[in-house]
Amino acid sequence: MPELPEAETIAGELRKGLPGRKLRRVDVIHADILRSGIEAFAPALVGRRIEDVGRRGKNVVVTFDGDLVLVVNLGMSGRLLLREQGAAGADPTHPAVVFHLSDGGRLVYHDPRRFGALELRSPRSYRRWSQSLGPEPLSASFSARRLAEAVGRSRSPIRSCLLDQARIAGVGNIYANEALHRAKIHPARPARELDGAEFRRLHRALRKVLREALSARGTTLRDYRTSEGAEGSFSVRLRVYGQENRPCPSCREPVERIVFGHRSAFLCPRCQPELRTVEHSDD
Repeated sequence: MPELPEAETIAGELRKGLPGRKLRRVDVIHADILRSGIEAFAPALVGRRIEDVGRRGKNVVVTFDGDLVLVVNLGMSGRLLLREQGAAGADPTHPAVVFHLSDGGRLVYHDPRRFGALELRSPRSYRRWSQSLGPEPLSASFSARRLAEAVGRSRSPIRSCLLDQARIAGVGNIYANEALHRAKIHPARPARELDGAEFRRLHRALRKVLREALSARGTTLRDYRTSEGAEGSFSVRLRVYGQENRPCPSCREPVERIVFGHRSAFLCPRCQPELRTVEHSDD
């Protein structure tokens, strides 16, 4: 599933080409990806001007005049592709919604597996939804202390806490695993066992890996593409995610894969030793 770097890459590209353009027609081909009223979706958008394109967590956010907001979650295989009139290349093969622009261009939501979701929100509804998410890890206000406050009292594994969008917005399994390896923290460690130094290391590692992935336009393992149809190049820089049995780039120990919380985690057993669990009081 696209995470913060992928969603930000798509939003940044669309921000260059969409604001100021109007929607002429909206074709809903597969209504099962809509989380708004199906009959009202297209009529609510036709004739509106796009004001801005941004991101919140793992979601691309398109703002229209009148403060109507479209939140796009790309799911496992969703793509937002901007196709200008007369552009060369094949059309997307699995369009779910096509937004026709008044100048002949098209914004296509393409999703072969249709695990993504599109939802229209009013300003009030959008604020309420946004407030349900945790802080943005690349924001200026996201400090090591704020990270510790978000997850530091939890008995859950630190990897699971990083994936909880209500605690921290935008981090998924790829970058959680990569940050934990850089911080030398075992992904199954209970979050409440981490000390101040470990939270500071994790904070630095998380922000660094997200920035590096953003510079590489994200990670393409299979489905992810930018709005221009390009692959992200961070996959060649992955240290542990998906690297089972390959040598750790720090110590050459083979990377291990474990499963908890119904998801795979990847780690170096030498760089990220699993420490003995210590019981804490709730005081």
